[in-house]
Amino acid sequence: MILTGKKAFLLMLTICLLIGGKSMGQKIDTVSTLSITAYADAYYAYYTDSVGPDKFQKFPNTSPKSNTPSLNVAQLSVQYNSDKIRAAAVFCYGDFANCTWAPAPYNNIMEAHIGFKVYSKLWIDAGFFRTHFGTEFLLPVENITSSIAVGTYYEPAYESGIKLNFDPTAKLEINLFLLNGYNMFVDNNNTKSFGMGITYTVNDKLGIGYTNYIGDDTPPALLDPPHLRIAHNVFLNYSHKKIKLQLGADYFTQQNSDIATNKSTATMYSALATARYQVGKKAGIYCRGEVFRDPDAIVSPVLTDHAGNKTGYKLWGITAGFEYKPTENSYIKLESRLLQMDKDQYIYVQNGIGQNARYEIMINGGVSFDLLKNFFTRKE
Repeated sequence: MILTGKKAFLLMLTICLLIGGKSMGQKIDTVSTLSITAYADAYYAYYTDSVGPDKFQKFPNTSPKSNTPSLNVAQLSVQYNSDKIRAAAVFCYGDFANCTWAPAPYNNIMEAHIGFKVYSKLWIDAGFFRTHFGTEFLLPVENITSSIAVGTYYEPAYESGIKLNFDPTAKLEINLFLLNGYNMFVDNNNTKSFGMGITYTVNDKLGIGYTNYIGDDTPPALLDPPHLRIAHNVFLNYSHKKIKLQLGADYFTQQNSDIATNKSTATMYSALATARYQVGKKAGIYCRGEVFRDPDAIVSPVLTDHAGNKTGYKLWGITAGFEYKPTENSYIKLESRLLQMDKDQYIYVQNGIGQNARYEIMINGGVSFDLLKNFFTRKE
């Protein structure tokens, strides 16, 4: 059952008040911190898919324009933390903001949320968030690779709503979400969606996690029949000495969405495996394999392939790259990727001729820094 917006909000608020009633008599905050950080990434990329100058490629995210040196992102983050209150605002500008984030007027707001401690290790946060769902992050500074997998591209990137955050131990974190929708800041119907994220740190080398999303984001006029989407993600992160490893997989189901009749449940799955090896004090090499299968076009576009069949995207990809870090807070990444579509799926165009594979190469340079530490701290 999907709750309407008012009922879902009242349910979440009631739970928070019941849990938080015990904390009303606690002392006022005595410790608080403020951080202001900045990050920028510039790039040059070349794609064999000829979409034209200054246009975004298929699966646009980082480095989305071909043969056009440009700015991926310029980002400013402000974060406040205290014993009882926390808040964050993250603003971004550049090609990443224009092709990946929410439509205007929200495309330059990456995050904007405020939280309150309601009891011991339990917090409630509300506002605009980056997605809780998935294996990879979205920006080159956060990931082993510069690009993201196609499966990551079709996951939600941003969300809005209310989050319950509970850290019962130093190793376990649990988050519950009441959301406006899948990849939405503003609700498009009168239903609310739900999400969950659980991460567990096994030891200082290994971490595992599970995230999900449950909701029906069909426009109001099309809600009958329902199109309930249930999305699952599992991931594993391993790091030891010179090796980093990341594994992840998604599995989606959606009611009344099979491509043939629109009456049966459709499915989609994707997976990725990424490894990085440190070859020197400042350099590393990495690779990633990925697969994406969406035969009923739950999240990818419907196309008619060269055999005359209607289908969603089916592909695999391989990525290889080299990273050099001149300083601890900067990087240069050189990366190449092959994306191979299923046979008869010619979604790319090169010099006017349809292709079912695309080659790409990109170089990214980025730097991040603490504004308070670097610019506002007076030297003695």
